[in-house]
Amino acid sequence: MSDRTDLLADAAIHVVATHGMRGLTHRAVDARAGVPQGSTSAYFRTRKALVEGLVRRLADVETADIDATRLTSQTSDGPPDLDRVAAGVAALLDHWLGAGRDRSLARFACLLEATHHPELRTILAYGDRPRAQARELVAALGSTDPERDGHDLVSFVDGLLFYRLAGGGAAHAPAPGTPESLAELHRAALAALTGVLARRSPAR
Repeated sequence: MSDRTDLLADAAIHVVATHGMRGLTHRAVDARAGVPQGSTSAYFRTRKALVEGLVRRLADVETADIDATRLTSQTSDGPPDLDRVAAGVAALLDHWLGAGRDRSLARFACLLEATHHPELRTILAYGDRPRAQARELVAALGSTDPERDGHDLVSFVDGLLFYRLAGGGAAHAPAPGTPESLAELHRAALAALTGVLARRSPAR
């Protein structure tokens, strides 16, 4: 993507996170991005194209967030340090609940939109790279079935994010960025990853 399309996609993410999918219009994105009216439609001619551009941007930034944590590299110098990996997963989740909250909300909104509009189902493919990263992580931890365990890890992450953003956790969980939040997320991540390691090959 170009700098301009990134700017517009980021503005679209904020619009969806703030106003929901019904609030996503070319005019609203123009206003949020601070660009002349008609700019967004010049880059994303249809609403479907705008949604796809938004989701592509979400996937790119999410992939970069995961890469920045260097989760798999933490297991490269000998036996997996499960506690350290769990701490990395917790920090990533805390980031997506805090500084990355708009992106998390927008991603869930787009996924829900796709359940009602079959023509948007192709947007789900933009999550392939994060799912591959999950497979790489569980493989590094010794999983004998990275496909299955990577899927389970992604399900855990998505479920916990949704719970903290829109479920019961939104009202009762510690505020993102606090030691309490990191500790709670660390416990949850450690429990999830321990389940993966329980199935790993004894030979690893």
